[in-house]
Amino acid sequence: MLANMVAAPKLATYADLLATPEDVKAEILGGELVTQPSALFEHSYAQSGVVDGLRGPFDRGRGGPGGWWIVVEVDVQFTDHDVVRPDVVGWRRERLPSPWGKRPIDVAPDWICEVLSPRGVRRDRVVKQELYARHGVPFYWLIDPVEALLEAFTLERGRWVLTGTYDRSAVARVPPFEAIELVVADLFMPEPPEAADD
Repeated sequence: MLANMVAAPKLATYADLLATPEDVKAEILGGELVTQPSALFEHSYAQSGVVDGLRGPFDRGRGGPGGWWIVVEVDVQFTDHDVVRPDVVGWRRERLPSPWGKRPIDVAPDWICEVLSPRGVRRDRVVKQELYARHGVPFYWLIDPVEALLEAFTLERGRWVLTGTYDRSAVARVPPFEAIELVVADLFMPEPPEAADD
């Protein structure tokens, strides 16, 4: 009887995440340690575009209301077996008054933005989206740097509602940052020049 018993796989914890090399992006989803290669140029450009568009008005209070922390790739712990490193993440300062020296942050964010990469589409659109809803993150953005699209979702009664899809031609007030008009084109690399006809 004992010969047929199989030990349950060990669920990864934050200690396992800390043991990964510094140059490897790693997260824990449902107890599984998930790693991925470094980002493509267009992914990083979109990630930087989000920070450039939001940090001044919302984190620093320049041209906007302030009152937020807007950061990239910080460890967020929802449970012992769910620790993520979102591309861009934000907290209202009244909910996270002092993040100094905290690692991981164990307060659910007020907003998360993930930039899609070819190998991570299912993870960002399904696994993480469900995780964020389960833990009450009220706003979620998905950015597709290849298609130059921003999808914005709001959590209503535990379910995501698409509040808008914006392409590079849009200038929009996107929740939760309606206090400013976001120039969506600024999130993306310029379109490649047209090939010259010979």
